[in-house]
Amino acid sequence: MTNRSRSILFVGVSAASILFAYGVNAYAAEAPEPSPDTAELEAVIVTGTRTTGMKAVDSPAPITVLGADILKKTGQPDMIQALAQNVPSFNAQAFGGDTAALTLSAKLRGISPNHTLVLLNGKRRHGTANLAVLGGAYQGGAAADLNFIPLASVDHIEVLLEGAAAQYGTDAIAGVINIIQKKATSGGEVIINGGGYIDGGGTTGDFTANIGIAPTEKSYLNLTGETKYHGYSFRGDYDPRVVNTPYNTGATNSPARSYPQVVNAPNWPYVNRIAGDAQYRQTVLAYNAGYEITPDIEAYSFGTIGRKWSAAHENYRLPNVVKGKMATDIPFPLGFDPKESITETDYAVTGGVSGATNAWNWDLSSTYGKDDDSVNVLDTANASLYADTSTTTTKGYSPTDIHAGGFINTQWSNTIDVSHDFEVGLAGPMTFAAGAEYRKESYEITAGDPATYYGGGSQSYFGFAPVNAGKHKRNNKAVYVDLAVSPVEALKLDAAVRYEDFSDFGDTTVAKLTGRYDFSPAIAVRGTVSTGFRAPTLAESYYSGINVSPSSISGQLPPNSPGASLLGINGLKPEKSNNFSIGLVTHLAPKLTMTLDAYQITIKNRIVSSGTLYGENVVTVGGVKVTNGIVSPAVVAALTANGVNVDPSIRTNATYSVGANMFVNGLDTRTRGIDFVSTYYSDFDDWGRVDWSLSASYNKTEVTKIAPNPPGLDPRLTLFDAIAIANLEDTSPKFKIIAGAYWSLGKFSMNLKESVYGKSSGLSNDSGSPALMKTTVKTALITDLDLGYQVLPSVKVSVGANNLLNRYPNRINGLLREHYLKNNSNGFVTQFPSFSPFGINGGYYYGKVTYSF
Repeated sequence: MTNRSRSILFVGVSAASILFAYGVNAYAAEAPEPSPDTAELEAVIVTGTRTTGMKAVDSPAPITVLGADILKKTGQPDMIQALAQNVPSFNAQAFGGDTAALTLSAKLRGISPNHTLVLLNGKRRHGTANLAVLGGAYQGGAAADLNFIPLASVDHIEVLLEGAAAQYGTDAIAGVINIIQKKATSGGEVIINGGGYIDGGGTTGDFTANIGIAPTEKSYLNLTGETKYHGYSFRGDYDPRVVNTPYNTGATNSPARSYPQVVNAPNWPYVNRIAGDAQYRQTVLAYNAGYEITPDIEAYSFGTIGRKWSAAHENYRLPNVVKGKMATDIPFPLGFDPKESITETDYAVTGGVSGATNAWNWDLSSTYGKDDDSVNVLDTANASLYADTSTTTTKGYSPTDIHAGGFINTQWSNTIDVSHDFEVGLAGPMTFAAGAEYRKESYEITAGDPATYYGGGSQSYFGFAPVNAGKHKRNNKAVYVDLAVSPVEALKLDAAVRYEDFSDFGDTTVAKLTGRYDFSPAIAVRGTVSTGFRAPTLAESYYSGINVSPSSISGQLPPNSPGASLLGINGLKPEKSNNFSIGLVTHLAPKLTMTLDAYQITIKNRIVSSGTLYGENVVTVGGVKVTNGIVSPAVVAALTANGVNVDPSIRTNATYSVGANMFVNGLDTRTRGIDFVSTYYSDFDDWGRVDWSLSASYNKTEVTKIAPNPPGLDPRLTLFDAIAIANLEDTSPKFKIIAGAYWSLGKFSMNLKESVYGKSSGLSNDSGSPALMKTTVKTALITDLDLGYQVLPSVKVSVGANNLLNRYPNRINGLLREHYLKNNSNGFVTQFPSFSPFGINGGYYYGKVTYSF
């Protein structure tokens, strides 16, 4: 363990000592912590049903309830990680390319992040403006950024694991995550948390405070503030371009031979720091408030506001990338390490009134959310600008910190919901619910400084020119009806129908039928049939950008752009889905509950990114550059039509490519899976109590249909290559098992989790080389451990680790890495696959102090 890791691990213990030294006046009652699992089973839920007072254990729909105690027992103070460590069918992104590295995402049941609806206190949450563009398992994701909701503000989370488009909105195809905030009017907590990776990097510090107050006798106000920092990590290899290897003799892009001074570059030979975590600083405030106007009417409001600065290393640039017309005009003799950065403001506020009138429950609300991202490129330069401003006697000029543009996403939702229980002579009352929603959305790309898009653009991130900029809007109107009834004591039925009308994609009607039959108190069956309809996000429809690396350039063309039209693509259509599930609920022993649910989700016209369509693709064979199969003038023309200029330095590489990508409706997919959850507790008297849990998820996605190429596309090209198909089918683990044991004994507690991640894999090549190579992450067992001790009635100290045994995924295919090395490619730097379900950084160790009052 490094000195830094030791310091991080014991920061919590040190903070506890400080609190003790100052004589913390502890008055919180000392008592064993409640059983999290039992409390969750008995929790009254509000997701997946309009019936008042429904318990999770009695729900017709599969729903997982995670209490605040469970969420806080994760080392990294991160909402996405807290869910991933407790919900097997929820998988978190570990690493992203370009700006996706700055907004990590997650997905439910193996399909896109866009197929899961996120609610805050039952109200729709806005999505991020930072679209995941580069290839991989999370490409196209623009869902709500969960990390702008502080964990300490959460009372519990309800995860609905079935299609719910008819109940909540036509994009709730995989399920719904409903985050319920605290309403407490007294007490609170202060949490100090510090940690880092045992092998270095990822230094994390977090300070959170939550307090509940009652401003007046009839009101509540719960406030949470959080500020945290996370540092860079690095898990890459050396850059072969700056090392004298047997393969780069005479290579034009080998500064090790042409510029021997690069050995003095910072971190040499590990100059390329792209393989690792981004750095970020984030501050978030959250509130939840209400006022009782009358005993039957309440006004309420809640919201969050956050500010985040983040930066990620990109590929190291060689000294010869930027140069002037004088032979001696090389402004970066040691090369340079560009970074992409986002300064982000994210906020949402909801106001509403709810109540009951003549036995009718009603709720009227309005929510406005916005995510505003300013994108910058740091420690960079524009090679074209530098060359064009230089002369044979004067040096050129380029700014090194450049504003590349921005993304802005807004959402304004207005809803009214009503419900009433009618006695109709059956085993229970019939619940009638209905509602309406009006929603307006916008997505905007703002242009950057001219230096970011002039000529070949700023190195590592080609900025947004005025031709890429624009603001796009749409509105949506919806109405729904929901009926829940128990015809006989043992049978519960719930049916919903929803009509939606999009201003840009027309209207649709979706439906859902859910049922549960209890054969006895010990066993029940449940099932659901539902349909869904997902209109493309505005980002999928209108994002326009350029992805660059030292050896490639690929234009992301909007589906309705002139360039896409030249390739036969003329906009996007909505997706349509069908969801089927059947499940078993058992209570075979007083302390034991088990659920097993099997499901199938089919999606037609699924919106995914195409594979790379190559306009130029050159590889080196035996030291000789050759064209690799396809040179399509149509792709080059499409890039030109969208204002893309190719950086000429790309063509100095031994292997390089020029291509285009687009979001298209080109596939039908079928996802089949099984979710299993079981809980049990043991009381060992003087030896304390253990709450046991075992949950598992099996999931498999298959592409069932590939649409033919559009007529305008070069017949030698294909919209979906094997790499794009593998990203959908294979990059998520087929199964995930989480076994947990929470032991409490007096002042001591231990939370142990063993997670088994199934095999996952992906295909890769080197700039379009026909040789596809598979990288496989084998089945892995990951151990998470949290140890807590109540040093004072109000002060608890915890230490622990995520990935205690410091497991790493398998390395990228050795033959592919050898190919990178032989071609003197920066791709050799990346050792571990970005799709690894448990990350690429190894073990994370932490210390934490919680002061409750």
